[in-house]
Amino acid sequence: MFNEDIFNFDINNIKNDLAIEGLSISDNDITLFKQFANNEIDMTNLIQTIKNEIN
Repeated sequence: MFNEDIFNFDINNIKNDLAIEGLSISDNDITLFKQFANNEIDMTNLIQTIKNEIN
């Protein structure tokens, strides 16, 4: 049975999966991903942060 309270990121696996698709992930991306997963930021703030990084 899956326990949603315990979720470990396998960052290297995620990076490898993205690399196969020709994508890369930065340490800042990982930090944002963790913050969102840990409910430290909400979807609105996540989207705004990504928009700010693009511009």
